[in-house]
Amino acid sequence: MTETLVPGIGGAVITAGVRVVDHPAWPELKAAVEEIRPWQSADGSIDFEAEGSHIREAAPVVVQRVIEGIEALSPLLPHGAAYHRALIGDLRKWADGGFGVPDFLDSLLAFAPAAERADGLQHLVVFPMYTQNGNPDRNLEAVVLKMVWPEWLSELERTRYDNPLFLGITFEDFTPGYDTHSAVLFPETIAVREAPERFTWGGIFCDREAARYRKVTEAAVDILGIELPEDIARMVEDQERCEKAFVLWDMVHDRTHSHGDLPFDPFMIKQRQPFWMYGLEELRCDLTAFKEAVKLESEGNEHGRDVQYAVLFDRMFRFPVSGDRNRNYDGLGGQLLFAYLHKHDVVRWTDNKLKIDWMRAPQVTNQLCAEIEDLYRAGIDRPKLVHWFKAYDLVAEYLAPHPGSKWAKGPDALDLTQPPRKLVDDVLPDEFPLSMFYEALAKKLKGVIASTKGITAGNAAERESAARVAA
Repeated sequence: MTETLVPGIGGAVITAGVRVVDHPAWPELKAAVEEIRPWQSADGSIDFEAEGSHIREAAPVVVQRVIEGIEALSPLLPHGAAYHRALIGDLRKWADGGFGVPDFLDSLLAFAPAAERADGLQHLVVFPMYTQNGNPDRNLEAVVLKMVWPEWLSELERTRYDNPLFLGITFEDFTPGYDTHSAVLFPETIAVREAPERFTWGGIFCDREAARYRKVTEAAVDILGIELPEDIARMVEDQERCEKAFVLWDMVHDRTHSHGDLPFDPFMIKQRQPFWMYGLEELRCDLTAFKEAVKLESEGNEHGRDVQYAVLFDRMFRFPVSGDRNRNYDGLGGQLLFAYLHKHDVVRWTDNKLKIDWMRAPQVTNQLCAEIEDLYRAGIDRPKLVHWFKAYDLVAEYLAPHPGSKWAKGPDALDLTQPPRKLVDDVLPDEFPLSMFYEALAKKLKGVIASTKGITAGNAAERESAARVAA
């Protein structure tokens, strides 16, 4: 790696081109952020009456340590200088304002990682934020990440899957908000006074996704007695290969939200809808990535087959049994995929083993994708409520609804004088319960999934070694 002397924000001159987490300023900054986090309320503010008067005196001192850490590390990251300056300004504004609800809009607008996507490029990220599937509070967090943007991926994005906002990233180190199941870095999670007109980036940690996938898949394969083809077994054992599969899957999935025959709001953010609509949208995006992976494999792309089985195994083995059963739309999508493949005899639970027809799996999975695409295409000619019922019918053809469901009984069971958004209240939290197969699998995988909290490529091996020692 080439080393260059560059000036820092505070005037210091140090060597650029080394790992941020190896610099002595990183553990100092991280410790300061971790000292602040317990003082914060859910909205990110600090309630000094609740925390005690000594915290009022301590908080500005600790924030100054955060600022000094940023100043010391910024020379390692000359591409982030504008963001670091704005970040220091927002930290000082937060402290000078008495540590009320934080507003880091200025630094958010200055942070533009998608403008320079280069493989191995590091970023130091500090924001008050919640972490999706992690910490729901807007605590101050510090994360050092590295970009995943190899030439083959850049070429696919440039020529085939245009997605200028997408970031493939890996963890270098993080504060406790990311010692969770969260695998994304999204701008909408950051505390700001008002949302920007548009977001310019979104990041997904492919190292966490790959490490979690490998651990859960290995356990599921063992529990279910699946006989993996040799090449897929090698893939599951290979962290780097899985990361490549996930970064390609994520890039295609992400762009699919705005491609194809869509509802007027493809992300459905502004619409209150039954959770199976969100489940179908996320599954559509995953199955589109699967369909594209089949094409890539047929063209000789070495990552195409890996993406297919990353989608299949993560969707079938992890999604249905992760999280709670309160309108779990990702879980629903996984249940639907498994049930569809089972009905079409691609997967079969027999003799206490799960058998998979590897030859027919791509064709039948693409059939499900086509059924969802047909639903979307026809939806443009339907009233909203009719479209919701058609989507319900698609799901209910393969998954048994809860016996107490009003929606399962049809329109006559609902008060149709109410607007559609009010009828969402009649959706049960677990409208499509787990099958007996998944209830049993959930019990066996519960501990494995819990153990993936905070997992990365770096600490997965350490955890496995510790588990062997403990055993």
